[in-house]
Amino acid sequence: MARITKKLKVEFVKTKLATDTNWALKALMIVYGNQTADEKFCGKTHYHNNIGFTGADDEFLTSLAKQFQTRGTLSYRQCEYLMKKIKKYHAQVLRVCDEEKLIMAMHRDRVITDTDIDAYKGQIFINNLG
Repeated sequence: MARITKKLKVEFVKTKLATDTNWALKALMIVYGNQTADEKFCGKTHYHNNIGFTGADDEFLTSLAKQFQTRGTLSYRQCEYLMKKIKKYHAQVLRVCDEEKLIMAMHRDRVITDTDIDAYKGQIFINNLG
């Protein structure tokens, strides 16, 4: 039985971002959405506000996001590079993630069991009482 901890959720999201193209593309658009308007326009990070892309990734990932918006797809090779880079943005993804859907995805991937979910729901119930 795996206890559903923040660490377990982080590791799950990092793994999905590094291995699942759909997760990586959704994350790309979430992080791109966190860029300021001028950062999106220029493709460069101007503000150190702990959201959006880092200076090391800004131009490349902005270009991928713009291409995905325009074409609706990226090449296989672009997706490979994206999945290498996007996992470092897991915190921004977790911030907007629907908790229940995340738990269900973890269950679908057999990271957690029905018993884990029941224990987690029980803990949430207890936390909401106090």
